[in-house]
Amino acid sequence: MSVKITGEELRYMALLHDVTGVSAKDCIIDGEDSTIIFIVPPGQAGIAVGFKGRNVRRISKILGRRIEIVEWADTLEDFVRNLFLPARVLGINLNKTPDGRKVLYVRVDPHDKGIAIGKNGRNVHKARLVLKRYYGVDVVSIV
Repeated sequence: MSVKITGEELRYMALLHDVTGVSAKDCIIDGEDSTIIFIVPPGQAGIAVGFKGRNVRRISKILGRRIEIVEWADTLEDFVRNLFLPARVLGINLNKTPDGRKVLYVRVDPHDKGIAIGKNGRNVHKARLVLKRYYGVDVVSIV
């Protein structure tokens, strides 16, 4: 799926690079949640976050928004695991409804269900936003 990056997203990606030295693969601005989600290359999330979250706090203070860092993965299942960290994802099931919508069911450890959903469904919303952009997923459901 082709992803278009706006000028504003490019500026945020440049800021991430200036602060952390990590080149983001993508940047998604969530106006609803006032959050910026950076997709970084595999193995770069720790560097982007910084020691005790220092880099994320610094960027968040500069931009006045919540910052989230997610590591890219080449497979849908691994990418979903990265999106829901630290919750333990046990498996995923992608279904297509008769009307053509894609529904992703994410099975998590029962003890991690609250973590996976997040406060006010924040993590599910983030996953839906990111997965819509890359995989055309319309609905994300935690089971």
